[in-house]
Amino acid sequence: MATAVYLNSACSSPFQVSATKCKYAAQSVRAVPIRVLSVGKKRSRELQLMVDEYAEKIKYYCSFEDVQIRPNPRNARDQRAQVDDEDAAMMNLIRSDDWVVMLDERGQDIGSEEMAELVGDAGNTGASRLSFCIGGPYGHGSKMRERANKSIKLSSLVLNHQIALLVLMEQLYRSWTILKGQNYHH
Repeated sequence: MATAVYLNSACSSPFQVSATKCKYAAQSVRAVPIRVLSVGKKRSRELQLMVDEYAEKIKYYCSFEDVQIRPNPRNARDQRAQVDDEDAAMMNLIRSDDWVVMLDERGQDIGSEEMAELVGDAGNTGASRLSFCIGGPYGHGSKMRERANKSIKLSSLVLNHQIALLVLMEQLYRSWTILKGQNYHH
């Protein structure tokens, strides 16, 4: 495979990289604020420490906010009612000018480079914020499914919301290192 050397590009470093050119090579990337909305119970201390560690790393590149949404806000016994209540709570936190990415087990399967391009693309949409949404145990409701600009999955495996959150945080940090050509992603 041919190789090329890129200097001062948004997606590569001064080291040799594959000839597959990153979408943002030699371009600056507009850093829109990122917000992660996740439905779930109180996080364990250990999980929160890891989430906070990645949040601090992400803040080096852009504004970042982690928002927890209480599961089953009206203590509904019916699964559909629970999903609808969580859906309404999440939709109340999304602005009309947000670029919304829904994490869903049936979403598009993307790799790290594609996630980096998704983060980079958000700056070109005119959106004021990039919002990633993680649903509760029964998934997302119809309003979120209609509102989402993109639906992705982090794995072919079904992940609980806490694991999905941690994987998302690491991938957001990895995305920025790809966009900036830093030596984290190999």
